[in-house]
Amino acid sequence: MADGFSAEERAAMKERAAELRAEGKKGAKKADGLQAVLDRIAEMAPDDRALAERVHMTVTSTAPDLTPKTWYGMPAYANADGKVVVFFQDAGKFKYRYSTVGFQDAANVDDGDMWPVSYALINWSPAVEKKLVDLVKAAVS
Repeated sequence: MADGFSAEERAAMKERAAELRAEGKKGAKKADGLQAVLDRIAEMAPDDRALAERVHMTVTSTAPDLTPKTWYGMPAYANADGKVVVFFQDAGKFKYRYSTVGFQDAANVDDGDMWPVSYALINWSPAVEKKLVDLVKAAVS
C-alpha cells in the first residue's frame, strides 16, 4: 500500500484549494469542501488514511468534475447537482475490519435488476486502482 500523499501532492492540493477560493463564492465553497475532505482524511488512522488518500487521488483524477465534500463525516464526491456519487468510509468510523468505497443513487452503476453499490477495501494495489477507475468512469458516464 502507498504511504499516502507525498509532500508535492499535499502542496498541489493546497494550491488548488487557494485557486478555487480565488474564483469567488462558488469556488470558495468547492475549496471548503476539498479542505474538509483533506482534514477528515488527515484525522484517520494511518492504514485508513493511506487508503483514503489513494481513493481521493483516483476519484479526483478519474472524474475531475466531481466535487469533494464530506458526507456524514466521510470523504465524498458530488456531481454538479450536489448529489453524492461516490464516498469512502474508513474502517475506523464504525470499527469495521475493512474500509468501504460506495456509490449513491446518482452513480450510473446500474446493472440489470441487482448490482453492487459498496465495496470492501483492505489493501491498495494496481488491480484495486484499475477497478476503482472503471467504477468511477461508469458512475459518471
